[in-house]
Amino acid sequence: MSKGEERPTPADELSERILDCAARIGKLVDAIPDTRLGRHIAGQIVRCGTSPVANYEEARSAESRRDFVHKLGICLKELRESRGWIRLLIRTESLSIKKLQPLLDECEQLMKIIGRSIVTAKRAGLKEKPNR
Repeated sequence: MSKGEERPTPADELSERILDCAARIGKLVDAIPDTRLGRHIAGQIVRCGTSPVANYEEARSAESRRDFVHKLGICLKELRESRGWIRLLIRTESLSIKKLQPLLDECEQLMKIIGRSIVTAKRAGLKEKPNR
């Protein structure tokens, strides 16, 4: 890192990981066999696998903590759905587990990070509420 360059924030780094995951899912979609089941899975996974990119960026500019938690919740749901479709590809032997395991692992890691972020944001919101 040269002098004067800003170091990426954890949010920037997470954004890049989510973007990389979506790009990998895009490549995966192109590798899915062109069968009836393959076309169905490809259509589903391209939507849920790319959605976290937009929703995470929306969360970063949320108007409130509640909005932030909501957008992160959508990211988490879409990552879970992506994980499910990847697991189905493995189960149906549509693609090799060797090809899919690293992407499955990344989805699970991102789910844990987003899940922890949601818990942290909710806790911080509880601490801010006045006692009644």
